[in-house]
Amino acid sequence: MIDSSSHNWTTEAEHPSAHSLCLASKSSSHPYASSQSPPSRLLSTLQAVMDSQILCFNRSSSHCFIKRQYHPLIAAPKTTNLFLRRGFACKGTTCSMKSYRLSELSPPEVEGLKARPRIDFSSIFSTVNPIVDDVRKRGDAAIKEYTARFDKVELDNIVVEVSELPDPELDAAIREAFDVAYDNIYAFHFAQKSAEKSVENMKGVKCKRVARSIRFSLMLSVPAQIAGCKTVVLATPPSQDGTVCKEVLYCAKKAGVTHILKAGGAQAIAAMAWGTKSCPKVEKIFGPGNQYVTAAKMILQNSEAMVSIDMPAGPSEVLVIADKHASPVHIAADLLSQAEHGPDSQVVLVIAGDGVDFKAIEEEISKQCQSLPRGEFASKALSHSFTVFARDMVEAVYFSNLYAPEHLIINVKDAEKWESVIENAGSVFLGQWTPESVGDYASGTNHVLPTYGYARMYGGVSLDSFLKYMTVQSLTEEGLQKLGPYVATMAEVEGLEAHKRAVTLRLKDIKARQVLNVR
Repeated sequence: MIDSSSHNWTTEAEHPSAHSLCLASKSSSHPYASSQSPPSRLLSTLQAVMDSQILCFNRSSSHCFIKRQYHPLIAAPKTTNLFLRRGFACKGTTCSMKSYRLSELSPPEVEGLKARPRIDFSSIFSTVNPIVDDVRKRGDAAIKEYTARFDKVELDNIVVEVSELPDPELDAAIREAFDVAYDNIYAFHFAQKSAEKSVENMKGVKCKRVARSIRFSLMLSVPAQIAGCKTVVLATPPSQDGTVCKEVLYCAKKAGVTHILKAGGAQAIAAMAWGTKSCPKVEKIFGPGNQYVTAAKMILQNSEAMVSIDMPAGPSEVLVIADKHASPVHIAADLLSQAEHGPDSQVVLVIAGDGVDFKAIEEEISKQCQSLPRGEFASKALSHSFTVFARDMVEAVYFSNLYAPEHLIINVKDAEKWESVIENAGSVFLGQWTPESVGDYASGTNHVLPTYGYARMYGGVSLDSFLKYMTVQSLTEEGLQKLGPYVATMAEVEGLEAHKRAVTLRLKDIKARQVLNVR
């Protein structure tokens, strides 16, 4: 798994080995290097290990905070000419969110608003392919070389078994925070377990579906743990002394991670997909990451490695629906909490109805942005973000379903009554007291979510993500006598004689035995 908190693509620099979803990590200076990872990514680990088998954390050599990566290939989406540009000072620069009124846009223009920045993967593939091939050929030696080159760390061993590492010492408050998150994530995902059911469709014809875990630290490792995955590999770049960040190690131990791969980026994903002398081969890779990590996952899922991935990924995003009852302070904080991930984060504000003090929201964004350590990133993200004015909640929800955001915050009066009409969103946050941050860290839901509009056809990571299902059928003699003639007829219609005979020859045997018994 790669650690990340559903924030996939942003950091100061873009590296193939830098940020990874749940399975890889990222770096801050080169496409193959690794970068810092925030505590929210640690929670991704817990979620994955409880559910799955493969997990990765992003961190730099000295901190355990994950950063997003930005790449010049990511361009701002094309916009129509129907907008009002509003600007506000933000850390010495001007942040602007374009504004649109839905009732004044044509259908094609409304459709255009849902478009995300397009990424040219052709050049990225040309960078990642050689790494993937090199790791396949040289295994551990290649991983050591990339780690020395990009992370500036010389490793004796690239993989450590978690059970052999001593328990890390954490500050009591930090330990308690992770413990609370673990308990909530475990409870939410444990509730997703379902009892095995057997159905007798006809007398003598029984069918059932059985679950088996696949081979894969909070958001990803916790579900893997519940699913019963026996092998869970966590990838995280090493510290300068070659050790594992203590917060990452704490989460890994708690969530049942079995192996830690001290590497990040495309090379870490390749190691887990192919398997090396030291790194176990996994069957599924989870977690968000930059485009190099995503490219590696895309390449490997279509290769001889025979590895599955969780879902497509793009820059992290949030859509906030707010009405006149929502606090401008809260609205601004929610928008900035996503914008600070990186310059390519997608931030959308939908104003529902009249009476909203939009000027107050702008002023709050400017005020809060100025005091953010990552205010420059937030400013750049806001420059290609936008506000939509909807006539009412019906129109607001319509646009939200069209946009299909990763995170959807509904900060309106009686927010709960709109839940039933939300069709496309990775995770929904209802009401004024539900910031998106709680989902990133400790509410219990999984924050590895579909981005880039994929919420229209994908759901977030869940317990089922770490399970595979087999169907089982068992027929008695009576059951085949009842069902067999229908199957034989359909096989004959399709022209598959052997299929037909597999049934009719058995039916003849049954009939012959019955004749003998009568005699």
